[in-house]
Amino acid sequence: MTPRDLILVGVIIGAHGIRGEVKLKSFTADPKAIGTYGSLVSGKGEIFEITRLKLQVEDFICTLKNVTDRNKAETLKGTELFITRAQLPKDELYLHDLIGAPIFNGEATLGTIIGFENFGAGDLVEVKIEARADTVLIPYNNTFIIEASKEKVVVSLPDDYLDEGKQP
Repeated sequence: MTPRDLILVGVIIGAHGIRGEVKLKSFTADPKAIGTYGSLVSGKGEIFEITRLKLQVEDFICTLKNVTDRNKAETLKGTELFITRAQLPKDELYLHDLIGAPIFNGEATLGTIIGFENFGAGDLVEVKIEARADTVLIPYNNTFIIEASKEKVVVSLPDDYLDEGKQP
């Protein structure tokens, strides 16, 4: 299994209570979906199964099979949880699939997608621009993204979007 076969879906952010429950932050589009994938795997190869999921304000309190006390739950803080690519529906396009795809501004080649960021206001595409040392972040929304497939992404950027800090 390669790293591209694993999709990050959540992280354990702490222990809760004395019975081994953990606080869980979900990264799935529908946060509750994290409880529907079946077995989750950590970066160390540990297998976890969610047996109960309770929504809190911004995260979940969950019970994991075979985690029965606070001491064990505390050791899991910071554990990233992944699913395998095989656990995802086959007919969907995932942001993860677009990494490495060429990106075009209309017909002109712009660069290559190297990743995605989200600082709270929505997904951003990180693009390595041809002939530039830096990268550019482009909002991943219908205003900027015209077409997206595994083969290519087409954007429509304002004329001055790529201009570096012009002085007035």
